[in-house]
Amino acid sequence: MHRVILHLDMDAFYASVEQRDDPSLKGKPVVVGAPPSQRGVVCAASYEARRFGVRSAMPSVTAGRLCPKGVFLRPRMDVYMAESREIMALVQELAGDQIEKMSIDEAYVDVSAVCQGASPDESLEQALPLARRIKQAILERRRLTATIGVASNKLLAKLASDYQKPDGLTLVRESEKRAFLRPLSVGVLYGVGPATAQTLASVNLHTVADLQDYQGDLRAVVGSWGTELKRFALGDDDRPINLGDEVKSISSENTFLQDTDDRPTLRTCLREQAGEIAAKLERRRLAAHTVQVKVRYGDFTTVTRQVSVDEPLAAAVEIYRLGCWLLARDRLVHRPLRLLGLGVSGLVDLVVEQLQLQLQPGNGER
Repeated sequence: MHRVILHLDMDAFYASVEQRDDPSLKGKPVVVGAPPSQRGVVCAASYEARRFGVRSAMPSVTAGRLCPKGVFLRPRMDVYMAESREIMALVQELAGDQIEKMSIDEAYVDVSAVCQGASPDESLEQALPLARRIKQAILERRRLTATIGVASNKLLAKLASDYQKPDGLTLVRESEKRAFLRPLSVGVLYGVGPATAQTLASVNLHTVADLQDYQGDLRAVVGSWGTELKRFALGDDDRPINLGDEVKSISSENTFLQDTDDRPTLRTCLREQAGEIAAKLERRRLAAHTVQVKVRYGDFTTVTRQVSVDEPLAAAVEIYRLGCWLLARDRLVHRPLRLLGLGVSGLVDLVVEQLQLQLQPGNGER
């Protein structure tokens, strides 16, 4: 059976829900998060706001400077979660139950069973009408737009959905996958984070074409993962659709020898935890939508707080900043702490958010 995978990605999800629910916000730069007059961060930004450089996890005061006419709205996570359930139910109705939900607004769908032709490319082309029906149904029933990538595996489907947003539909044919990948930076490949990209750059491997053409053994550059990296560079990826719905998370905790509310000590602890988490994310080739802090006081009272952002993050500095903000927002250090913990969840594949490439005629369906 030829594999046919769709990657569904809702467009600026939180902000789009707000613009749908309040038509007066259409066409305006909407920023979901704390107002710029308060300490806080951006959870999501509409495409109008992104043109000013506003991004998820950015301090709200910075977003306010970049986009002084932005409309700042408090997040309504219960509304976004309910909307996500409606969308995923709609996708299941149209495409079957082979769905791996990656986050609140993103999912892989295996439609191999209903899209089979005489060749791999014919099978992929059969998925285009189904992808259009899904997009149209989301638009008509939920009044939101989605972008879909169609390919033979998860790696290529994700890259295809990143190619043309918003409201895009891109097909990467099996016969053209290597040509599709060649002009891209190595950073778009699953598992290549900043540290790995820097290692590859040190031996003049900057693009996927460089990896495809490399005659040496990549294991000498990036260790045992080199064999798999070469396969990704050639567009091969056999990772299955994971139908489990287990919550995935990465966390780090420190129990202090003596209860403390010393700010420098707590900041150092949080910074080290963020670095540890970021390193684990990179090793697993993941990024996170949610950051959580956990504190335990001397009487063993335990409190957790979390914040979710629309665009996934993986850098230690971003995780640290959101952790500090959560502690400050809810005044969690109002007395000495016995334990301080930091964690991330809502984990998704690590991939460059935007692709800068030009597809040759015939490579994509627009």
